[in-house]
Amino acid sequence: MRLSMSLLSSLGKKIFMGITGLALSGFIVVHLIGNLALLNPDKDPFNKYAHFLTQSLGNVIYVAEISLVAIFLIHFSYAIIITIGNWMARPTGYKKVTNAKHTSRKTIASTTQIYTGIIIITFLILHLLHFKYGESIMYTTMDGQEIRDLYVVVYNFFSNIWNVIFYIAVMILLGFHLSHGFWSAFQSLGLNGLRFTPFVYGLGYVFAVVMAVGFIFFPIWVFFTTGGTL
Repeated sequence: MRLSMSLLSSLGKKIFMGITGLALSGFIVVHLIGNLALLNPDKDPFNKYAHFLTQSLGNVIYVAEISLVAIFLIHFSYAIIITIGNWMARPTGYKKVTNAKHTSRKTIASTTQIYTGIIIITFLILHLLHFKYGESIMYTTMDGQEIRDLYVVVYNFFSNIWNVIFYIAVMILLGFHLSHGFWSAFQSLGLNGLRFTPFVYGLGYVFAVVMAVGFIFFPIWVFFTTGGTL
């Protein structure tokens, strides 16, 4: 009973939001680093990297995927619970969004977290359906290994300008989500204060910009590399 009460308490919800938020931020960093292989004109490194993650790790990848899904669900569930609680506490909402300074950082990004979060999760599902569970083009690598050509799937997808525009739009929203979510995670874990908060607040903005720009760069690079289509 105590555990369930602590999980649903105001402090417990914020702590879980903070922990899962930082875990997802770490996943985003790893995913971005892995995508750097897409910049290589040789498709073997990226395809071998993708093959290693999906095939060579065996059951480990399933444990990792289940853990990642659990983190997403926990984060999203608590986000909904907290948002509904805030709506019930203030049914009329704010007439004007302002920044109260110090440890209060009310911005458009902070007041739209639930909406950008829903869009990001919807995008993630579509992203998985297209790339992870989508078209399976097989090819033989330089060393004779037959694996899926995910490199070509990605390049074919981003050769279409509308796919590029859609992806860029979502990545901009991801940047908005991270700009508030990253620094507020530290605050939720109690790692805040008049001296520490400004630093984490600035770090959150830098992190959000780097991640958003990093992911936006890939479709633009692919589009102009392939010549692009309308």
